[in-house]
Parts: sequence; structure tokens; C-alpha cells
Amino acid sequence: MSDTTAPYRLLGVDPGTNILGFAIIEVNGKKLQLLELGVVHLKQFKEQELKLKRIFERIQVIIDVYGPTEMAIEAPFYGKNPQSMLKLGRAQGVAMAAAITKGLEITEYSPKKIKQSVTGNGNAAKEQVAAMLTQTFRIDLSDHYLDATDALAAAVCHYYQSKAFPGGGKRYSGWDAFIKNNPKRVKK
Repeated sequence: MSDTTAPYRLLGVDPGTNILGFAIIEVNGKKLQLLELGVVHLKQFKEQELKLKRIFERIQVIIDVYGPTEMAIEAPFYGKNPQSMLKLGRAQGVAMAAAITKGLEITEYSPKKIKQSVTGNGNAAKEQVAAMLTQTFRIDLSDHYLDATDALAAAVCHYYQSKAFPGGGKRYSGWDAFIKNNPKRVKK
């Protein structure tokens, strides 16, 4: 985990074999700033190997340009088509390999965990996630692919789970444990 006192950058990735979403956010204390949001189009490549090569190259360029120290990536969801799952898993693996070779720490989140962190509802629709991110960053995201906003959601989820976020990175077994670890937050 990055030093939470100095500004740092996070890369969020929503892997895909036709469209890969990515986002870069900067964390400065409790403030989040969106630096870049976009997609990598892969439909023009017919061979899977060329798609994977393009993913690897683009992720490395994004890392070189923006200098994130960590990557949050959405885990593949379980679908009915094993071939689609295999392709998606390869795309995720190549994106992770690109980040690993650049020295980034990587954390994987389930789609449900990302939605829960951003909207409070693990079953939220992609459009609800985008709407919540629009409020969080106070910018219009309606022109962006949902793959890009999903990548942004992965990065925001990672921030919310980190120690930089108040209450993030901490887990309590109940109210007694919370009170014991936070005596100044209890009014008497």
C-alpha cells in the first residue's frame, strides 16, 4: 500500500477482450482527482494473441505516462460461456503482468465488491455505478463507455478499502471491537 500521507496514483482496470476500460485517479489525503478515463478498443484485432499484446502494451504506456503505484482490477465474473471466461481471464492476466513488470501492487476485486463499495448495493446496475461516480467526482461521465466507468469504480473501490480512507482497511467483528479501537469516537 502506498504512503497515505503523500499524493499517489491508482490505476483501475476493467478487463475485456473487445473493450478494456482504464482509469487513473490521484489520491491526495482524502481528496480524489480523476486524471484519465478511457478505453482500449480491441475489436479490430481478429487474433486473440494480438488483442493480448495490445492490452499489455497499452497498460504499460498508461503506467509510464501517469506513474500509478497500485492497480485495482475487476475479477472476471462467472458466466455461462467457458470460452468467454477463458478469454476474459487471459485479458486480465496480461493486464496484471503488464503492471507487475512495472512494479505496481495489484489488488483484484469482484464486480459485486466494487458495486457495493461505490453505490452501497452489490447488485447495482452499471448505470447506477456511473451515476454515483458522476456525483463523487462532480463531472459528467455520460459520454464515457461503461467499461471506463467500471475501471474508475475499481480504482475508487480500492481507495475505499485502503487505510487512506477513513475506516478503510479496518475490519471489526462487532460494535465491541469498534468501540475498543475507537474510544474517542464514542460519546458518553
